[in-house]
Amino acid sequence: DVQLVESGGGSVQPGGSLTLACAASGFMFSRYAMSWVRQAPGKEVGWISSIDSAGIQPYYADSVKGRFTISRDNTRNILYLRLTSLENEDTAMCYCAKAGGPKTALGGAVRGQGTQVTVS
Repeated sequence: DVQLVESGGGSVQPGGSLTLACAASGFMFSRYAMSWVRQAPGKEVGWISSIDSAGIQPYYADSVKGRFTISRDNTRNILYLRLTSLENEDTAMCYCAKAGGPKTALGGAVRGQGTQVTVS
């Protein structure tokens, strides 16, 4: 079975940084594009970023472009998201998804249990 386990969330002050990780198992990780999505309190799930299977081409939502960096280690089956210049509005539960882009990431794609990012 596909398993995605996120870690690395926490509480930081505005302007701070965090690195999220998503450990993947149960599928050929290196063959799939992956994504990050998030859900802020009282809001719908929103797409953050996606990366191709090789880790060469990243894509970002306008709200995080220039502040967040997606990457992956296909030798260790781990997806990363580096968050910098964090703002209060970035407070959310963040999930990794086995999905190549916003449409599938926000649809029925498999997601992990999430990791909480709190900025205050």
